[in-house]
Amino acid sequence: STAEGKASIVAGLADAAKGKADAVALVRAAAAAVGGKGGGGRPEMAQAGGPDGAKAEDALAAVRALLAG
Repeated sequence: STAEGKASIVAGLADAAKGKADAVALVRAAAAAVGGKGGGGRPEMAQAGGPDGAKAEDALAAVRALLAG
């Protein structure tokens, strides 16, 4: 979400992805792209945010790159 110019990031993993990906790592990569400094949660569900919602596409690209290995 990019409400009020800020980015809100949430990642949830399907059962098939558990153990193969880490939601915390995904949201941290996305948060870094939008100027955030962290994020957290559980390996299967995590959230983060950042001040620059205009960079949402960069955040998605960071997640895709992390998943691609």
